[in-house]
Amino acid sequence: QVQFVESGGGLVQLGGTLRLSCATSGFTFSDYPMDWYRQAPGKERELVASISRGGTTNYADSVKGRFTISRDNAKNTMYLQMNGLKPEDTAVYYCNARTILGQQFSWGQGTQVTVSP
Repeated sequence: QVQFVESGGGLVQLGGTLRLSCATSGFTFSDYPMDWYRQAPGKERELVASISRGGTTNYADSVKGRFTISRDNAKNTMYLQMNGLKPEDTAVYYCNARTILGQQFSWGQGTQVTVSP
């Protein structure tokens, strides 16, 4: 059974820092590109950052230069280092793998990130 367990969220002030973790199980982690998504209240889930099997990264324009995605294939875990946090980063953050058809597995519970002004 594929599982994603996100952790590391919390309440921080403007300009603060958080490091999110995504622990995975039930599939061969190293075989899949991985993504971080977020969903703010009343908004659709949006793609924040991606990392390929080989470590190539891509970011949404809104987080470029502030967030860093990484992966540890030995630990089946992905990370999102978030610096310079802004109130508009407030959301529930989710991770998922991306299949060859561009689809995702079932979602985990996510981790809440709240940035106060």
